[in-house]
Amino acid sequence: MKNLFLIFSHTLTPEQATDATNSLGVENFVSLPENLKTLWGNVPPDAELDFATYLQPLKDFLAATAQAHDVVLIQGDFGATFHLVNHCKQAGYTPVYATTERVAIEQAQPDGSVVLQKVFKHKAFRRY
Repeated sequence: MKNLFLIFSHTLTPEQATDATNSLGVENFVSLPENLKTLWGNVPPDAELDFATYLQPLKDFLAATAQAHDVVLIQGDFGATFHLVNHCKQAGYTPVYATTERVAIEQAQPDGSVVLQKVFKHKAFRRY
């Protein structure tokens, strides 16, 4: 059974789940435990950060739960993402990210102002 590990700060949409099943052969979706979601979603903005040490709990989680054929959806802080993508490649996992189509909708208001709404629609998963 191929798993998709969700290492990102959003909720997987139904379209993404369907696409992961159809295009990646995913049968099971694995969310991070709350403590690791918090770790991933709160990468310190300090200028110098030792990602190898900071991300070790995530790497330990993957080592304990992922198989070599599993897929890992990674999106977040650029430096943390870069580090974790490299780790996943070395460990034999398939790191991916989601691509989106952006649609802008402009709505004129009675006062003459314009409200701009951006809608993001899932298109595909792409390998790093």
